[in-house]
Amino acid sequence: MSLISDEHKEHVRNQLAESLVNPVRIVMFTQEMECQFCAQTKQLITELAALNEKIQAEVHDFVADAELAKQYGIDKVPAIVVLGEKDYGIRIYGLPYGYEFQTLMSALSVVSKGKTELSEETKAKLRAITNPVHIQVLVTLTCPHCPAAASMAHMFAVENDMIRADVIDANEFPQLAIKYGVMGVPKVVVNDKVEFVGALPEKMFLEHVLLGAQ
Repeated sequence: MSLISDEHKEHVRNQLAESLVNPVRIVMFTQEMECQFCAQTKQLITELAALNEKIQAEVHDFVADAELAKQYGIDKVPAIVVLGEKDYGIRIYGLPYGYEFQTLMSALSVVSKGKTELSEETKAKLRAITNPVHIQVLVTLTCPHCPAAASMAHMFAVENDMIRADVIDANEFPQLAIKYGVMGVPKVVVNDKVEFVGALPEKMFLEHVLLGAQ
């Protein structure tokens, strides 16, 4: 049974045709044991890659390919790395289904273009960051506001190689939800010291990231 329904496939195919400019790679890490949604995640990215020739999907075993996982900074599965002309630091942890399918689609688009639609002021401030910044966006598949926060984090990562943006399904990784006291989503954590809840506008999102980068 397909995860992308037949009636939805044509819409996804058209969206990809409009949004993809350059080739993209989806690198997924999985494992056979103790990974509830690895099989579905693998199926989803395989189905997605079949809808556009610019998408190349590859699957690696988290244990057998431990060195590669380490190279990409992967520490949990299922994990998706979205690569364009380079590694922009965009990661998705968990099955990107429900509302989070749009997060994956958005990630493919921005990585394919290698540029964002952020304001020039925001871009300039992001590019001025010289310290490593780790943005974690904790989401759920039923949250309609989560893709906006997730996509914002991913766009920030595209603008500066010092920024890494992880989108994490809070239900699939409850230990992180407990660690960060997730009571509502999207919950955004910057460098483990600045936190906020909600899909904030670009300017306010930027203020929190700059604070976390200090």
